[in-house]
Amino acid sequence: MKNFILYLVCFGFTATISAHELSGTVVDQDNIPLDGVGVYNKTTGGYTYTNVAGYFELDDISVGDLIIINNLGFKTQEITITENQLDATINITLVESAVSLDQVVIVSKVNALSQLVNIDVKANPVKSSQEILRKVPGLIIGQHAGGGKAEQIFLRGFDIDHGTDITIDVDGLPVNMVSHAHGQGYADMHFIIPETIDNIDFGKGAYYANKGNFNTAGYVDLKTKSRIDDNQLSLEAGMFNTIRTVGMFKITEGDNSNAYVASELVLTDGAFESPQNFNRLNLLGRYNFNNHEDQELSLSISHFQSKWDASGQVPQRAIDQGLITRFGAIDDTEGGNTSRSNFWVNHSKQLDEHSIVKSKAFISKYDFELFSNFTFFLEDPVNADQIRQKEDRTIIGAETVYEHSIHVGDHDSQLRYETGLGFRYDDINDVQLSRTRNRQELLERLAYGNVDELNGYGFFNLTYKKNKWTINPGLRLDYFKFDYVNLLSETYDSKSENKVFVGPKLNVIYAASPNLQIFGKTGIGYHSNDTRVVVANSGEDILPAAYSADLGAIIKPSKKLVVNAALWSLFLEQEFVYVGDAAIVEPSGKTQRYGVDFGLRYQLTDWLYANGDINYTYARSSEEPEGQDFIPLAPDLTSSGGLSFRDLGNFSGGINYRFIKDRPANEDNSIVAEGYFITDLNLNYAWNNWTFGLIVENLFDQEWNETQFATESRLLNELTSFEEIHLTPGTPFFLRGKISVSF
Repeated sequence: MKNFILYLVCFGFTATISAHELSGTVVDQDNIPLDGVGVYNKTTGGYTYTNVAGYFELDDISVGDLIIINNLGFKTQEITITENQLDATINITLVESAVSLDQVVIVSKVNALSQLVNIDVKANPVKSSQEILRKVPGLIIGQHAGGGKAEQIFLRGFDIDHGTDITIDVDGLPVNMVSHAHGQGYADMHFIIPETIDNIDFGKGAYYANKGNFNTAGYVDLKTKSRIDDNQLSLEAGMFNTIRTVGMFKITEGDNSNAYVASELVLTDGAFESPQNFNRLNLLGRYNFNNHEDQELSLSISHFQSKWDASGQVPQRAIDQGLITRFGAIDDTEGGNTSRSNFWVNHSKQLDEHSIVKSKAFISKYDFELFSNFTFFLEDPVNADQIRQKEDRTIIGAETVYEHSIHVGDHDSQLRYETGLGFRYDDINDVQLSRTRNRQELLERLAYGNVDELNGYGFFNLTYKKNKWTINPGLRLDYFKFDYVNLLSETYDSKSENKVFVGPKLNVIYAASPNLQIFGKTGIGYHSNDTRVVVANSGEDILPAAYSADLGAIIKPSKKLVVNAALWSLFLEQEFVYVGDAAIVEPSGKTQRYGVDFGLRYQLTDWLYANGDINYTYARSSEEPEGQDFIPLAPDLTSSGGLSFRDLGNFSGGINYRFIKDRPANEDNSIVAEGYFITDLNLNYAWNNWTFGLIVENLFDQEWNETQFATESRLLNELTSFEEIHLTPGTPFFLRGKISVSF
């Protein structure tokens, strides 16, 4: 098979002239090899990246070619090839520099937009783990349990709920929870300490063979720091009895290995009249080994735990009638607790200049308990409608990927393939939905059972690079086995289903110049259904497919400006709809979405940086009549952006906005979820190794609704029920001070 593929490629792309190769190593000023540095031939459009040893090979080199070596955080270097450098080995030393758009070269990388967003991250660091998602252009988040639950996510016309149509990883550790007690794909990122985040990789659409479950609207991969430069202590304190502390400390540091620990503690009562009594504790330990020749290993261990009280989603009529204020509650006994402990390993081994093996393995122990009351007295006018969702879970998984590069023809082009195998197994015990009263009394179990869900997979990626063209076909194969034991049955009741999914992908990229990339992408992805839904429906609609396509460009008209735009479409075989009275999601019908993404980044000066994105989506159900085909809570227009500055004397900071337009809350648009425009501000002053800062959320104290649902409910003294907006109010003006020291 390998020889056959090589024959086809060589037959179609054989060079007519003799070509040469350039190889070498890239190191920093301390002579430490740099991994992932871009090496780009401006003349031909060819490109490559350094490996763990800082080594690279670039094909199709001729005298006079201009080679650009670039990496974020380092000054870009340019080399003009001479006769002596043909088929030679060169050594390059990069000099550190502040992150800037000057360092960006638009090459034939499938997700070139990620490096631009990483400039956003470096220019204006995140202040909370979930806030990193807001760095993804077009992605909006909302919290409706005061910071205790995973955020609600919106992207490309999806109300993703807590993660149904986006897959999220951190250092290869999956965040999404399958068949979760609160909702499919539940992605709680609160176990990530924001100060440990190094960069972000993301992609929209279902175009990536190495991404599986939930990769329909897109994916987000977070990479945390392999090392820290200095010890750090910080303290935040502010309104609503809010305190946050962070500590990061080096344990060992050597030429080839280092280790550090990090911790975070958050306490707050929130803006609500009933104190949230919120607390969250995070601990992380990381060991990293890199011999800077052929091997890198990281070992990570973390623990997270949190508990909180919540005021829930309140009906608009209760506010309008003066029964409660916006920050009041109908039932303030809501809330919950959760914890997650993780251990994960990442290892890469460079077998030779052209081959590498990357492996990972992980194990997580997780528990979750949540009390909610969405409908108040609709179902039970005596005891009220409080529910409890609970589970106890263990996740184990592993993956190995082999990558190999091949020179094609007379070193005029390159072929790279990667193939991977992996699995994930979720053992979920005592997953339940129960009716309770005041968190204390169990009234009735509505669902109670054990879930075992196995996902085994393999994928193959082929990347052919010749001159300014990159062609990247891929194929992914997933196998699922769903098992559910119903513990409510008097007799043993076990059901099982399985399914195989095949997802082809194709990305075609043309790098017309170092300042222009044109791309076309298409692929088929999927999201799995909850095991309880799968077995209840005898295995039907197990893995609904998503068919997506993108056509777009990234343009850098000057060293200081980058513009991106894309037209896209996405067809989904099955939508998930949130059911407020049962606090579950259920499968619905087919949907279609079309949209436009537009963004820009502008380095106005060395110290002032601007970014902005605007995204429009047309989203409709494919199986409902016109006027009844709106997708509840699907946003059609969103935007975000800001200005950030650094090294302005001793000052740095930024101002950012996020906007979401009014959107339908039900299928006929008779109930509308109000949009909002919110502005945040941060300001820092550095003095020696100390930093003093101010953080302001909702700078202009706008009245806004962070999350909204169209829900039918009944209050205690009401004779009939009403369906209307139920909301969680957004944070009012929220001021915090921060002091940190590095040593």
